[in-house]
Amino acid sequence: MKRIVLITGGSRGIGAATAIRAAADGFAVAVNYNSNAAAAQAVVARIQAQGGDALAVQADVADESQVLAMYRRIDEGLGPVTALVNNAGVVDVTARVDQMDWQRLRRMFDTNVLGTFVCTREALTRMSTRHGGPGGTIVNISSAAARLGGPAQYIDYAASKGAIDTFTVGLAKEVATEGVRVNAVRPGIIETDIHASGGHPDRASEMAPSVPMRRAGSADEVANAIAWLLGEQSSYVTGAILDVTGGR
Repeated sequence: MKRIVLITGGSRGIGAATAIRAAADGFAVAVNYNSNAAAAQAVVARIQAQGGDALAVQADVADESQVLAMYRRIDEGLGPVTALVNNAGVVDVTARVDQMDWQRLRRMFDTNVLGTFVCTREALTRMSTRHGGPGGTIVNISSAAARLGGPAQYIDYAASKGAIDTFTVGLAKEVATEGVRVNAVRPGIIETDIHASGGHPDRASEMAPSVPMRRAGSADEVANAIAWLLGEQSSYVTGAILDVTGGR
């Protein structure tokens, strides 16, 4: 059976590292991106140069119509997905809750929560044996912020990732008899450019001394955990949330 994985937010950081690792593990990879087509194509080109099969697919996961169109393109270009990594997400600049406006909150929850739900819904219609599918695996990308709360930084982001934790546990039980495993990875302080998009590009290096291992993690280290959950080595694991945090 051809194994096909969709990685949302796959053009950079953890998503890009996961795409490259998944291809090395034998998956055909759909690399989703929102706006940076060149970065997504660079990931695809790297996979293809190593003999893999990959396709760049544009969609803002916060827009249901774009998600539906993305899945149609993947169906046509690669085939129905058998694995999904819900990695696309946004942060925002440091703020207290009493400074957060409605627009910020809508962007945060539309992308991080609703986008994950809709991408998962469409994957399930293709994977689940309830719908005639062969089964599959889903890995949601949460955050250590879901445990820590993000006070005086981004409680909205932390809350959105807390929702992902609950979603993971509930969905795993819902589809456990339908051949679909659902797990999550909670990264901690990881060296990626998501910190810059939150207005704090040096956050990883500045926070490193507070990590028990005294360093930030890498995107590849998170990708390795995701790859394990996607693979057969974790065949009896569902509903799990794996911290990749250096002990934080």
